Amino acid sequence: MTMDCPYCRKVADLDQLPPEELVWTFPLSAVLLGSWQFYRGYCVLVLRKHATELSALTDAERRQFLEEMSLTAHAIELAFHPRKMNYEMLGNQVAHMHWHLIPRYPDDPESLQAIWLPVELAATDPAVASRLRGDPASRRETADLVRLQLRKLTQAAT
Repeated sequence: MTMDCPYCRKVADLDQLPPEELVWTFPLSAVLLGSWQFYRGYCVLVLRKHATELSALTDAERRQFLEEMSLTAHAIELAFHPRKMNYEMLGNQVAHMHWHLIPRYPDDPESLQAIWLPVELAATDPAVASRLRGDPASRRETADLVRLQLRKLTQAAT
């Protein structure tokens, strides 16, 4: 862990996160509800140790991390039935391994673009930011629905 890394700080204090932010913990990662709930169910899967590249993980850790990512995406699909799931692991802004799991819906006005274009616009346009954040009151319900599906999927696997 490096305390100058925002994700290291966050995973160090998982027990302090509210239930509308911390969706689930896996052995290697934690599922956080993303800020942009226009994409209802958008989650960020954060590795619980500091690493910047998949190549930094052992083979077993890499397989486990990818399995945890797949289970989270499947839970989002089961909870919200998106048209398509987008998966992104970038690390340009925060050099700590994390997956963006972004459900895309038929009514998405930017369905052919990466979500980062409207997110960038949200930094200077409050109306776009408000639209992308979605209804703050539904964050807990959204997290609960993903959590319920993760519980079912992980129980079925055991």
